[in-house]
Amino acid sequence: MTDNNFGRRLANRYELMDSIGQGSMGKVYLAKDTLLGGVPVAVKFLAQTLLNEQMTQRFMHEAMTCAQLGNNSIHVVRVTDYGVTDDEIPFYVMEYLKGKNLGQVLQLHPLPVKRFLDFTRQICLGLETAHKGIILDDQVIPIIHRDIKPSNILVTQSASLGELVKILDFGIAKLNQAGISEQTSSFLGTLAYASPEQMEGQELDNRSDIYSLGVMMYQMLTGALPLRPSSNTFGSWYKAHCSQKPTPLDGLSPYGGLSKRIKDSVMSCLAKDRSQRPSNVSQLLAQLEGSIKSISKSVQKPKQAPPESKEDLFYRQQTWPHDKPVAEIVFPKLLTMGERQLPTLWVMLSPQEIKQHTTNTGYNNFLCTLNPHPMVLWVTAFHGKNRGPRWLSSYLDLKNPNHGKIIWYLGENSNYRVLFFSKEAPNQFVASRRLHIAPPQRKLLKEWVLSARTSISVGSSQDSKNMLRNELNNKLKPQMLW
Repeated sequence: MTDNNFGRRLANRYELMDSIGQGSMGKVYLAKDTLLGGVPVAVKFLAQTLLNEQMTQRFMHEAMTCAQLGNNSIHVVRVTDYGVTDDEIPFYVMEYLKGKNLGQVLQLHPLPVKRFLDFTRQICLGLETAHKGIILDDQVIPIIHRDIKPSNILVTQSASLGELVKILDFGIAKLNQAGISEQTSSFLGTLAYASPEQMEGQELDNRSDIYSLGVMMYQMLTGALPLRPSSNTFGSWYKAHCSQKPTPLDGLSPYGGLSKRIKDSVMSCLAKDRSQRPSNVSQLLAQLEGSIKSISKSVQKPKQAPPESKEDLFYRQQTWPHDKPVAEIVFPKLLTMGERQLPTLWVMLSPQEIKQHTTNTGYNNFLCTLNPHPMVLWVTAFHGKNRGPRWLSSYLDLKNPNHGKIIWYLGENSNYRVLFFSKEAPNQFVASRRLHIAPPQRKLLKEWVLSARTSISVGSSQDSKNMLRNELNNKLKPQMLW
C-alpha cells in the first residue's frame, strides 16, 4: 500500500523518504534535511486518531522534553525541530539513528554480564538526566518516563564509544510539576513493565521507572520476565506486579553464575514497596559500581589514553597571539601537532564565564552558501540552565585557502576543541571543551570545500555573511536551543 507522505516536504526543508517505525503517539519517517544538504533525520507525526487538544499538548511536551534531555545526555534521542503541517498535523524532527531496539537484541539471546553492565549504565545515565528534569517557565520539572521497556531502548553504533544506548519515546512521560496532579481514565504504560503503583493508578515518582528498569534488567540477564501472570490481561498483570514474588535469578543466566551484587541490585529494583527500591538512579549505579569498574578495565581502550593526555598538554601550552586584541573575540585557528592538523576555536572571555562554559551543554552546527560568494558560518553555542545561550560564531571564506583548510580538517576530524583564554592578565589558557561533529555534517563540510573550488563568486562576501546571519537568527538558533 502506497504511503502518500513519501516525497512530501515539510517546512520547505524536510523531505519524507520512508516509514521506519511507530511510536506510542504516531508514525516515524526517515527524511532528508534539504537545508543541510540531505542530512538524514527522523520525523514523527502525531497520529490523526489522537488529534485533540490534550494529545496535541502531550505530543508537544514529548518534543520539548526530548529536545532538552537530548542536549543534556547522549543517552536520550535528540529532538531538533517542531512544526505543524499545512493540514494541521503536529510533527517533530529528531536525530536519525541506525540500530536495533533492545527487544530485537534480546530475541537472539540474553546479554553476557559485560554487555549487560554497559547497557545498564548507559540507560541509567539517560534516566538520571530525565529524573533531574527540564526547564519550563524558569522551573526545573522532573520527568518520569512511565514506559521503560526494551522496545524503547535503541542500541546503535558510535565510532568513538562503541555500542551507544539511547532512550526513546517520551510520549507518555509525566512532568512532575508542583501542584499539578494528572488524572486519567485509562492505564498508561506497558503491562509487563509497569510498577505496582502504576497499575493502581497512584501518583508516580522516579522509583516507578526504576521498577520498570528492574524488569528489563532481569530480562537482559535471563531472556525471560521475572513475573508470570496467568494471562495477558490487566487483571492478571495487576495481581503479578502487586503480589507475585519475582522468580530468583539463580541459575537463569546461560553464561554462568551472577554475582551477589548484581542479583541484589536487580531484585531491589523489583520491590513491591517503592520505599524498598533504590531511591534514585544514582543509588542504583552506586550498587553496581564495583561490577561496572571491574568490567570497565577489560572493555575500555587504554591505548587511546596517552594520545589524549599529550593532546591536552599541547592545548594547555598555547598562548594568546600577539596580533589579536585582548577582548571578547572568537576566531578559528588550525594547529599542527606532529603530523596532525587540529581545527580549533579560540575564545577570550572573563574567568567567571569560562568557568560556566566548561560545565554547560555545548552545541555546534555549520551553515553554507556558495552564492553570491562561497562562505561558511561555523556556530558553537553553550547553554546553561540559569543563563541564556552564549553564541560563538565565526565566518570562513571558502575562497581563502587557510579558511578552506580549516573547514576541510573539521570534516576530517570527528571533533574540535574550543580553547578558552582569560580576558584578565596575563591572558593565559584556562580550559578547553571538546565538541563532536556528526558524520553526515563532516561529509558535508568536505563537499562544500570541493564545490567552492569550482564555483565562481558573483557577489560580495558581506552579502553572503548577511544571508548566513539571517539564517542563523531565524532558523538555526530556535532549532539548536529550542
